This record gives sequence, structure tokens and C-alpha cells, in this order.
Amino acid sequence: MASVRAVLIDIDGVLTVSWEPLPGAVAALREVREAGFGVALVTNTTSRTRASIAEVLEGAGFPVRAEDILTAPAVTASYLAAHCPGARCTLLNSGDIAEDLAGVTLVGGEAGDVDVVVLGGAGPEFGYTALNHAFGHLQRGARLVAMHRNLYWRTEDGLQLDAGAFLAGLEQAARTEAEVTGKPSPAFFEAALARLGVGADEALMVGDDIESDVLAAQRAGLTGVLVRTGKYLPETHRSASGTPDHVIESFADLPVLLAASAEQ
Repeated sequence: MASVRAVLIDIDGVLTVSWEPLPGAVAALREVREAGFGVALVTNTTSRTRASIAEVLEGAGFPVRAEDILTAPAVTASYLAAHCPGARCTLLNSGDIAEDLAGVTLVGGEAGDVDVVVLGGAGPEFGYTALNHAFGHLQRGARLVAMHRNLYWRTEDGLQLDAGAFLAGLEQAARTEAEVTGKPSPAFFEAALARLGVGADEALMVGDDIESDVLAAQRAGLTGVLVRTGKYLPETHRSASGTPDHVIESFADLPVLLAASAEQ
């Protein structure tokens, strides 16, 4: 912790819930920036573009710009360009993220010639017809690329089902395995570290998802900090596959943790 120069921060459940700031989060992020730490907001959110996320967060008082944000869709676009150049892709996602998928050739789910099925975040679009189209493409040999495996997320109305539940069904039915581009993919953390210009041992990750945010970051060499907000559940914490480096009540407590570590 004494060598930490940058902080990776999940958004939903850590800074906000349903895009409303959590208590103390705005002030804490300002403290982190004023202390000189590099900041990257890393999110599996697939309902908004980087620009629209920045606009919402700035409107709420967070000191954030679009270039501070790394989203699963943006990383997915880079992944597809590198691993599936020129591929015809069909996207199943809730929300308009076309701006962050620049360069990706998108076709409708009913198209006959699809090379890649891309799964984003769940919503009303994940009906039987759309999922069955995706299943058909996979049976015919299309690759399956998923932006994340999140099973649920927290809103002001409680936990809501996410794409991971549908992804598991498609994988089993089509006897295939998805290539995951967002958290917990190591490539996602590597992209964030590269953007900040720091090594894994110089960064910490703050998240509310113990597996995809915290333990995945620790496996990539970062320090992991779990917050007890957002989707955090005590039973999930107890049954997790590992132990977070640090656990704090909320993001508002992060400046204290950083200051204590610096003093040590």
C-alpha cells in the first residue's frame, strides 16, 4: 500500500447507486485526487457511453472527465479489433453504446451471417426471440464475446438480474465458452493500468463485487479494497474464493485508508 500511486474505482455500487451519489463519495474522490493519486473509473456498465457517464457524474459533483473512464464496451471494441478484425457482430445489450463500439461492424440479431455474438448488460431486450437468435448463431459457429459475467447489480429498487445469468444458459445450451472482456478479465485491468502509467503493485482497486472487482484485481497483482455498499452481501463475502486485502464500510473511508498506509 505504501507504494500506491493510482486508484481504480468501480462506479455502480461504489460511487453511486442508480446514478445517485453515495454518502461522502464526492468529497472522498476529491480528496483522493487532491492527494495526487491517479484515478481511473473502471466499470462493467453497458447502458451508457463513457461521455454520458462522465456527464452524469460531473453533474452530481464528481471531479471526473470522460478520459478518466474505462468501460467494458470500450475494452470490447479494442478486443474485437485485435482478435476478430472485420467480423460481423450482433449485439445483445440494454442501452445505446454504439459510440464506444466505434469500428465494430454491427448487424441485427436476425441476420444470417454472424461471426460474433456480443453480450452486454441485461434488460428488456433479453427476451426469448433475441436469446434464441443468439443461440442459433452460436450453433452455427459464431464466437461468444461477453462484456462481463455479472449476475446482478443494485438499484434503488434492490438487486436486479444481469447478463451473467443469461450468459451461463447460452454457454451451456450452445456448448461453448464466452470470451469475457470486462471485469474480471486480466486484460481489463491491464488496460486501466496502462492508461494510468503505473504497475500493478502501484495501484489498488475499489469495488463492491468481491469476485469480479476485488479478487480479480488481486490476481492481477493489484491491492484489493472491498466496500460494504452496492451489491455487497455478507453471505457472498463469507463464501468468496479469497480474502480482500482491505474491507471498508464505504468509499468515503478510502482517504483515511490511503493516509494511514502512507504514514506507515
